[in-house]
Amino acid sequence: MTLRQRQDAIVRSLRRSGTTTIEALAEHVGVSRRTILRDIGALRDDGFVIHSDVGRGGGVRLDPHSMQTTARLSVPEVFALLISVAAMRAAGHLPFSDLADAGLARIEKSLPRDKVQDLRALLDCLHVGKLSPRQDLSDMGRMDPALLPAFEAAFLGRERIQFDYCDAKGRKTRRTVEPQAMLILPPLWYLVAWDPAREDFRHFRMDRIRDPEALAGTRFRRRHVPFEDDVCPYSVLEAAQK
Repeated sequence: MTLRQRQDAIVRSLRRSGTTTIEALAEHVGVSRRTILRDIGALRDDGFVIHSDVGRGGGVRLDPHSMQTTARLSVPEVFALLISVAAMRAAGHLPFSDLADAGLARIEKSLPRDKVQDLRALLDCLHVGKLSPRQDLSDMGRMDPALLPAFEAAFLGRERIQFDYCDAKGRKTRRTVEPQAMLILPPLWYLVAWDPAREDFRHFRMDRIRDPEALAGTRFRRRHVPFEDDVCPYSVLEAAQK
Protein backbone atom coordinates (compact mmCIF):
# COMPACT_ATOMS: atom_id res chain seq x y z
CA MET A 1 0.00 0.00 0.00
CA THR A 2 1.47 3.35 -1.04
CA LEU A 3 1.46 6.45 1.18
CA ARG A 4 -1.44 7.93 -0.77
CA GLN A 5 -3.45 4.70 -0.67
CA ARG A 6 -2.85 4.39 3.08
CA GLN A 7 -3.98 7.94 3.81
CA ASP A 8 -7.05 7.48 1.61
CA ALA A 9 -7.84 4.30 3.59
CA ILE A 10 -7.52 6.24 6.87
CA VAL A 11 -9.97 8.90 5.66
CA ARG A 12 -12.46 6.23 4.51
CA SER A 13 -12.19 4.44 7.86
CA LEU A 14 -12.78 7.66 9.79
CA ARG A 15 -15.80 8.53 7.66
CA ARG A 16 -17.31 5.09 8.27
CA SER A 17 -16.58 4.69 11.99
CA GLY A 18 -17.00 8.22 13.31
CA THR A 19 -14.64 7.93 16.29
CA THR A 20 -11.87 5.35 16.39
CA THR A 21 -8.47 4.85 17.99
CA ILE A 22 -4.96 5.21 16.64
CA GLU A 23 -4.37 1.54 17.42
CA ALA A 24 -7.43 0.48 15.42
CA LEU A 25 -6.33 2.55 12.43
CA ALA A 26 -2.80 1.12 12.66
CA GLU A 27 -4.19 -2.41 12.63
CA HIS A 28 -6.58 -1.56 9.79
CA VAL A 29 -3.86 -0.36 7.40
CA GLY A 30 -1.02 -2.53 8.76
CA VAL A 31 1.45 0.10 10.01
CA SER A 32 2.81 1.33 13.33
CA ARG A 33 1.12 3.78 15.68
CA ARG A 34 3.83 6.34 14.92
CA THR A 35 3.14 6.09 11.18
CA ILE A 36 -0.58 6.68 11.76
CA LEU A 37 0.19 9.80 13.79
CA ARG A 38 2.39 11.12 10.96
CA ASP A 39 -0.34 10.35 8.43
CA ILE A 40 -2.95 12.18 10.50
CA GLY A 41 -0.65 15.19 10.70
CA ALA A 42 -0.21 15.13 6.92
CA LEU A 43 -3.98 14.83 6.39
CA ARG A 44 -4.53 17.85 8.63
CA ASP A 45 -2.00 19.78 6.55
CA ASP A 46 -4.04 18.82 3.46
CA GLY A 47 -7.12 20.43 5.00
CA PHE A 48 -8.91 17.56 6.73
CA VAL A 49 -10.28 18.48 10.17
CA ILE A 50 -9.44 15.56 12.46
CA HIS A 51 -10.24 15.95 16.17
CA SER A 52 -8.41 14.13 18.97
CA ASP A 53 -10.50 13.24 22.03
CA VAL A 54 -8.38 12.98 25.18
CA GLY A 55 -9.08 10.95 28.28
CA ARG A 56 -10.34 7.44 28.93
CA GLY A 57 -11.93 5.93 25.84
CA GLY A 58 -10.78 8.82 23.66
CA GLY A 59 -9.78 8.55 20.04
CA VAL A 60 -9.77 10.45 16.77
CA ARG A 61 -12.67 11.52 14.61
CA LEU A 62 -13.10 13.28 11.29
CA ASP A 63 -15.36 16.30 10.98
CA PRO A 64 -18.19 15.03 8.72
CA HIS A 65 -18.05 18.23 6.64
CA SER A 66 -14.27 18.08 6.30
CA MET A 67 -12.65 17.78 2.91
CA GLN A 68 -9.23 18.02 1.30
CA THR A 69 -8.27 21.58 0.39
CA THR A 70 -4.89 20.98 -1.27
CA ALA A 71 -4.16 19.05 -4.45
CA ARG A 72 -2.61 15.61 -4.04
CA LEU A 73 -1.77 14.54 -7.55
CA SER A 74 0.86 12.06 -8.66
CA VAL A 75 3.62 12.97 -11.11
CA PRO A 76 1.89 11.10 -13.98
CA GLU A 77 -1.39 12.92 -13.23
CA VAL A 78 0.28 16.34 -13.27
CA PHE A 79 2.30 15.35 -16.34
CA ALA A 80 -0.91 14.26 -18.12
CA LEU A 81 -2.42 17.68 -17.43
CA LEU A 82 0.69 19.53 -18.63
CA ILE A 83 1.08 17.62 -21.87
CA SER A 84 -2.64 17.89 -22.59
CA VAL A 85 -2.43 21.67 -22.25
CA ALA A 86 0.73 21.71 -24.40
CA ALA A 87 -0.98 19.65 -27.09
CA MET A 88 -4.06 21.90 -27.11
CA ARG A 89 -1.86 24.98 -27.34
CA ALA A 90 0.05 23.49 -30.30
CA ALA A 91 -3.23 22.75 -32.03
CA GLY A 92 -4.46 26.30 -31.43
CA HIS A 93 -7.38 25.17 -29.26
CA LEU A 94 -6.51 26.67 -25.86
CA PRO A 95 -8.66 29.82 -25.49
CA PHE A 96 -7.93 30.29 -21.75
CA SER A 97 -4.20 29.56 -21.81
CA ASP A 98 -3.28 32.11 -19.10
CA LEU A 99 -5.73 30.61 -16.61
CA ALA A 100 -4.62 27.07 -17.51
CA ASP A 101 -0.97 27.97 -16.96
CA ALA A 102 -1.73 29.62 -13.61
CA GLY A 103 -3.70 26.61 -12.43
CA LEU A 104 -1.00 24.16 -13.47
CA ALA A 105 1.66 26.26 -11.71
CA ARG A 106 -0.33 26.01 -8.47
CA ILE A 107 -0.66 22.25 -8.88
CA GLU A 108 3.07 21.92 -9.48
CA LYS A 109 3.76 23.85 -6.26
CA SER A 110 1.74 21.26 -4.32
CA LEU A 111 4.23 18.52 -5.25
CA PRO A 112 7.24 17.66 -3.07
CA ARG A 113 10.57 18.95 -4.38
CA ASP A 114 11.77 15.51 -5.55
CA LYS A 115 8.53 15.03 -7.48
CA VAL A 116 8.95 18.41 -9.17
CA GLN A 117 12.38 17.26 -10.33
CA ASP A 118 10.79 14.08 -11.72
CA LEU A 119 8.14 16.15 -13.47
CA ARG A 120 10.72 18.42 -15.10
CA ALA A 121 12.72 15.39 -16.21
CA LEU A 122 9.61 14.08 -17.96
CA LEU A 123 8.90 17.45 -19.56
CA ASP A 124 12.44 17.53 -20.96
CA CYS A 125 11.47 14.46 -23.01
CA LEU A 126 8.45 16.17 -24.57
CA HIS A 127 8.26 17.73 -28.05
CA VAL A 128 5.09 19.28 -29.47
CA GLY A 129 4.58 20.19 -33.11
CA LYS A 130 1.98 20.27 -35.88
CA LEU A 131 0.83 17.32 -37.93
CA SER A 132 1.25 17.24 -41.68
CA PRO A 133 -2.09 17.66 -43.52
CA ARG A 134 -1.07 14.62 -45.59
CA GLN A 135 -1.28 12.31 -42.57
CA ASP A 136 -4.05 9.68 -42.79
CA LEU A 137 -6.09 9.64 -39.56
CA SER A 138 -8.71 7.12 -40.63
CA ASP A 139 -7.25 4.31 -38.51
CA MET A 140 -6.54 6.34 -35.35
CA GLY A 141 -7.42 4.38 -32.21
CA ARG A 142 -7.47 4.88 -28.44
CA MET A 143 -4.28 4.93 -26.38
CA ASP A 144 -3.69 2.24 -23.77
CA PRO A 145 -4.21 3.78 -20.25
CA ALA A 146 -1.15 1.81 -19.06
CA LEU A 147 1.14 3.90 -21.28
CA LEU A 148 1.69 6.90 -19.00
CA PRO A 149 2.72 5.02 -15.82
CA ALA A 150 4.94 2.74 -17.92
CA PHE A 151 6.52 5.77 -19.58
CA GLU A 152 7.11 7.42 -16.19
CA ALA A 153 9.09 4.41 -15.00
CA ALA A 154 10.93 4.05 -18.31
CA PHE A 155 11.84 7.72 -18.81
CA LEU A 156 12.77 8.51 -15.20
CA GLY A 157 14.57 5.23 -14.56
CA ARG A 158 16.10 5.14 -18.06
CA GLU A 159 14.81 1.60 -18.44
CA ARG A 160 13.99 -0.10 -21.70
CA ILE A 161 10.32 -0.56 -22.47
CA GLN A 162 8.67 -3.55 -24.11
CA PHE A 163 5.31 -3.57 -25.88
CA ASP A 164 3.21 -5.10 -28.63
CA TYR A 165 3.06 -2.93 -31.75
CA CYS A 166 0.81 -2.99 -34.81
CA ASP A 167 2.24 -0.96 -37.70
CA ALA A 168 0.41 0.84 -40.52
CA LYS A 169 0.21 -2.37 -42.55
CA GLY A 170 -1.28 -4.39 -39.69
CA ARG A 171 1.93 -6.30 -38.90
CA LYS A 172 2.22 -7.13 -35.19
CA THR A 173 5.56 -7.36 -33.40
CA ARG A 174 6.89 -7.38 -29.85
CA ARG A 175 9.35 -4.50 -29.52
CA THR A 176 11.99 -3.69 -26.92
CA VAL A 177 13.31 -0.12 -27.20
CA GLU A 178 15.02 2.70 -25.30
CA PRO A 179 12.49 5.57 -24.85
CA GLN A 180 14.07 8.92 -25.67
CA ALA A 181 11.19 11.37 -26.17
CA MET A 182 7.48 11.82 -26.74
CA LEU A 183 6.38 13.63 -29.87
CA ILE A 184 2.89 15.16 -29.89
CA LEU A 185 1.49 16.13 -33.27
CA PRO A 186 -2.18 16.64 -32.35
CA PRO A 187 -4.18 14.50 -32.54
CA LEU A 188 -1.41 11.86 -32.90
CA TRP A 189 1.10 11.00 -30.19
CA TYR A 190 4.39 9.19 -30.82
CA LEU A 191 6.97 7.43 -28.68
CA VAL A 192 10.41 8.28 -30.06
CA ALA A 193 12.82 5.51 -29.14
CA TRP A 194 16.20 4.07 -29.99
CA ASP A 195 15.77 0.54 -31.34
CA PRO A 196 18.89 -1.52 -30.45
CA ALA A 197 17.91 -4.26 -32.91
CA ARG A 198 17.89 -1.77 -35.82
CA GLU A 199 20.53 0.62 -34.37
CA ASP A 200 18.42 3.65 -35.22
CA PHE A 201 15.59 5.87 -33.97
CA ARG A 202 12.01 4.73 -34.48
CA HIS A 203 8.69 6.54 -34.07
CA PHE A 204 5.84 4.46 -32.65
CA ARG A 205 2.30 5.77 -32.78
CA MET A 206 1.06 5.49 -29.23
CA ASP A 207 -2.45 4.44 -30.22
CA ARG A 208 -0.85 1.33 -31.80
CA ILE A 209 1.04 0.32 -28.64
CA ARG A 210 -0.41 -2.34 -26.34
CA ASP A 211 0.71 -3.99 -23.09
CA PRO A 212 3.66 -1.66 -22.34
CA GLU A 213 6.09 -2.73 -19.63
CA ALA A 214 9.19 -0.98 -18.26
CA LEU A 215 12.02 -3.50 -17.89
CA ALA A 216 13.77 -3.04 -14.55
CA GLY A 217 17.56 -3.26 -14.57
CA THR A 218 17.95 -2.37 -18.27
CA ARG A 219 19.69 1.00 -18.07
CA PHE A 220 20.51 2.94 -21.23
CA ARG A 221 22.12 6.27 -22.12
CA ARG A 222 20.14 9.31 -23.19
CA ARG A 223 20.59 10.19 -26.86
CA HIS A 224 20.10 13.42 -28.79
CA VAL A 225 16.83 13.16 -30.69
CA PRO A 226 17.15 14.73 -34.17
CA PHE A 227 13.93 16.75 -34.14
CA GLU A 228 13.28 19.50 -36.64
CA ASP A 229 12.72 22.92 -35.12
CA ASP A 230 8.94 22.69 -35.11
CA VAL A 231 7.78 19.34 -36.42
CA CYS A 232 8.98 15.94 -37.49
CA PRO A 233 8.22 15.72 -41.25
CA TYR A 234 5.52 13.38 -42.53
CA SER A 235 7.96 11.47 -44.74
CA VAL A 236 10.25 10.72 -41.81
CA LEU A 237 7.35 9.45 -39.70
CA GLU A 238 6.23 7.12 -42.44
CA ALA A 239 9.73 5.76 -42.97
CA ALA A 240 10.36 5.35 -39.26
CA GLN A 241 7.48 2.92 -38.86
CA LYS A 242 9.03 0.41 -41.27
